[in-house]
Amino acid sequence: MDFAFDARTEELREKLLTFMDEHVHPAERTADEQRAALASPWDTPAVVEELKAEARQQGLWNLFFVDQHSLPGEEHGAGLTNLQYAPLAEITGRSPQLAPTALNCAAPDTGNMEVLAQFGDEAQKKRWLEPLLAGEIRSAFAMTEPEVASSDATNIETRIERDGDEYVINGRKWYISGAMNPLCQIFIVMGKTDPEGSDIRRQQSMVLVPRDTPGLVVKRAMQVYGYEDHYHGGHAEVVFDDVRVPVGNLIGEEGGGFGIAQARLGPGRIHHCMRLIGMAERAIELMCRRAVSRTAFGKPLAQQGVVQEWIADARVAVEQLRLLVLKTAWLMDTVGNKGAHTEIQSIKIATPRTVVDILDKAVQLHGAGGVSQDFPLAELWAAARTLRLADGPDEVHQRSLARRELRQYR
Repeated sequence: MDFAFDARTEELREKLLTFMDEHVHPAERTADEQRAALASPWDTPAVVEELKAEARQQGLWNLFFVDQHSLPGEEHGAGLTNLQYAPLAEITGRSPQLAPTALNCAAPDTGNMEVLAQFGDEAQKKRWLEPLLAGEIRSAFAMTEPEVASSDATNIETRIERDGDEYVINGRKWYISGAMNPLCQIFIVMGKTDPEGSDIRRQQSMVLVPRDTPGLVVKRAMQVYGYEDHYHGGHAEVVFDDVRVPVGNLIGEEGGGFGIAQARLGPGRIHHCMRLIGMAERAIELMCRRAVSRTAFGKPLAQQGVVQEWIADARVAVEQLRLLVLKTAWLMDTVGNKGAHTEIQSIKIATPRTVVDILDKAVQLHGAGGVSQDFPLAELWAAARTLRLADGPDEVHQRSLARRELRQYR
């Protein structure tokens, strides 16, 4: 593995860093002010659309869309590899509420676009993938359910039953990211088409459900540590009550839902980890600025031994995580997601846990300011802590990783 970024990555990094400094960071306060004046907190502030237009004009658009999924036409993405995208996603993590959306690289849309590109038919791509790639609509991925332990995806109870030329969907989902945003026009719904099937991993299927389908009810926004994540469209509870869609809305084949979910989660997990490193870098920057500007007990915080330890440990941890994430991206490019399975699970375990600790120290260093709305740290902490649950909790990945390690000794 070559540790140096190639020329294309360096070019995009320089352009993206300038975009962040000149457009994204100055827009953070503006976006909050505009949102406070909106009729609904779920509407998109005007400055976000301005950022999207500027990013697209600069060629900073759909960078996540790696080359094996590229479609005809330059407008669909930059044709990057995972290794090239990793340092760019890290930069966007410094402003996770605005930057990923500005570049059309925000979850859950990224994973949904990859599903449609890889498993959707031509009609599905034309109807839903193209407007998603253009940033004209948003989407949601409906899998998690409140009544079962959704860390085991085979537990889901939502039913998808064939009735002639239609599928009938019944079930209740929650923490469905993006669903509160009125621009969210399409749901990818995972449910069971064959609940009695002998292979528990072939019982599930995925179907496309437009937002305006009768019987689909977005009931409420679910809070995350008191936050509602307005910029990403919140996390909703959604009820499907005799929802009917054409059989042509099936993605792939019946029984293929579990496999599609696994294919979707691999890139999603590494994208989260890439951005988390950017969040940690912003926390370190804020820690250092605070440490040199505040005095306690007769000397600057920067001269306090414990503060120096926090900053040093944070730097070491971030450098370690970055190398592991880059290795994972490189393996995904060279041997595929299955070949990088161990590393994907490793970064999913290590990165949120470590970044939460760094953010916790940054909050501590800022005192009351650290838990306030005047700094981004509390909201960043809530987002990072949530990622120890999202896309599979730590314990699921630890279980799988340990089994793989033990297998060679049996």
